[in-house]
Amino acid sequence: MPQYRIVTPAGASFTVAGGGYDLESEALAGLDAAIEEAPTDTAGFIAAAKDADAIYAKGIPITKEIIDSLTKCKLIALGSVGVDSVDVKAATARGIPVTNVPDTFIEEVADHAMALLLGGFRRLIEQDRMVREGRWREGRPALLKIPRLMGQTLGFISFGRVARAVAKRAAPFGLRMIAYDPFVEEMLISDHGVLPATLNEVMAQSDFVSMHAPARPECTHMLKEQHFRLMKPSAVFINTGRGPTVDEEALIKALQEGWIAHAALDVLETEPPSHNNPILRMENVTLTAHVASASARFDEARKRRVGHELALVLQGKWPMSCVNPAVLQTTALRRWQPIGMGRGPNS
Repeated sequence: MPQYRIVTPAGASFTVAGGGYDLESEALAGLDAAIEEAPTDTAGFIAAAKDADAIYAKGIPITKEIIDSLTKCKLIALGSVGVDSVDVKAATARGIPVTNVPDTFIEEVADHAMALLLGGFRRLIEQDRMVREGRWREGRPALLKIPRLMGQTLGFISFGRVARAVAKRAAPFGLRMIAYDPFVEEMLISDHGVLPATLNEVMAQSDFVSMHAPARPECTHMLKEQHFRLMKPSAVFINTGRGPTVDEEALIKALQEGWIAHAALDVLETEPPSHNNPILRMENVTLTAHVASASARFDEARKRRVGHELALVLQGKWPMSCVNPAVLQTTALRRWQPIGMGRGPNS
């Protein structure tokens, strides 16, 4: 029996063929720790994980019921940016840190957002279809209806790491940029060559609206019909954040009725979408399958990061990317010691 048990739901999510835990285990070498798979049904997982030292969350929701059953858990680790699969509030109440990998795939997602912006603006999917269908002569007239990119306005909703990386890519194209984020200081937004704005200003002024809000309860259906009605009829809406942040019925209505010109989406409210989702049949929509973060380094980077977080916590140190630092206020966290890199619980 290993000294430390790390329990994870059986099977893998967001992984390449082969699976396994060799990459996560690199950082655990010498700690007498083992990653064990458990059943994916709630009862089976609780039975296997109740006395685990850590949970490697993937594949199934880590609910309050599961979290409240844990008797000695020191960490719930995620190998993703989003943390919506874990009841963070319940973990905080139990003094259990929850970690993610917030800075591992920033460049990939920013590249994808920029690709969707350019592809949606220049109507690449429509242009490709025209050529394949023998409608060669229709291509140029279609693009003569749109302005040039330089001088247009790109608006960000949420201005975190990905949005800032997109702003860096967009600047050489000559785009004016504005952003709405009530949790980021205006001076920090301005430092990136972006003007702070209200949500309504972003929706009304932008030729491109790029959605980056996280999947948190307060952000569910953040964008509603009233917001899409503010947009320019020539505008392109881009979402590489999370599908549920948008009222998809309102977006569909906006596209059908011409409130906006185009949507370029990597995420949808329900994934994968139902075959009868009207968005699948719209010619003014560009779609990708929630792949913005994917690249050859995806598995390697995120798995090693998860292993590193597990190793830190099992050694009594504070993790690098804790999403619920409020656990520091609980008596359960008196055991924590800061790690020697300026990232301890008091930093």
